[in-house]
Amino acid sequence: MALQNRVTPLGELVADPARGLVYGNRGCLHDDAGSIRRRYNGKRWISCRLRFRGWHRHPLMQPGRFTELFFLDEATAFAAGHRPCALCRREDYVRFTDIWRELHPSDTGADAIDAQLHSERVDPQTRAHRLHDAAPNELPDGAFVLMNATPWLVLGGELLRWTTGGYAERIPRPRERANLITPPSLIAVLLSGWRSAVPILHPSVVRMGDTNWPRTHHTGVAADGRD
Repeated sequence: MALQNRVTPLGELVADPARGLVYGNRGCLHDDAGSIRRRYNGKRWISCRLRFRGWHRHPLMQPGRFTELFFLDEATAFAAGHRPCALCRREDYVRFTDIWRELHPSDTGADAIDAQLHSERVDPQTRAHRLHDAAPNELPDGAFVLMNATPWLVLGGELLRWTTGGYAERIPRPRERANLITPPSLIAVLLSGWRSAVPILHPSVVRMGDTNWPRTHHTGVAADGRD
């Protein structure tokens, strides 16, 4: 049976057999039986490489240990409010903090970054994912908006519907304002021309027969993440 540890762009945890291309955690979210009991445990939400130094933990979701989370790609992890891990993605983390220092000169360091992101991703009243108002034509590739209760990826002149298995149908990028899912500080990171050691976009963004990979693709090699 699939574990409830696949993360949607809205930060929700769902059960799906596919693992996605990016790994991460936000503390221990499950009980001793492996059932999810909370959305998060602390403000340190990170995204990681699927493979690092040959480390492998099995079974997943062990009692008292952090809950292993999986994302379709880094765009999804950003939308949910996760930043690069300082250990397994050291170069990405250093690059990320350099960009962050320009955005928030007075709020540097992991704790300050996590606190700012937490304020942007969690609604203080409902504790659900916080949405922000935005003009779609001003958003970078890799951003997510919510339309008709569905997350859509911004890419070029289109929006692509997110699913756990990849991106589905496409629609033209709308002109009217929309509910932005991705935290504003991470939108600024994407606008900086973010490059990453993990896949920023899942391969399903590529049209059949299209050999031009989106400019937001990562610089490393994708892995399918399945056991």
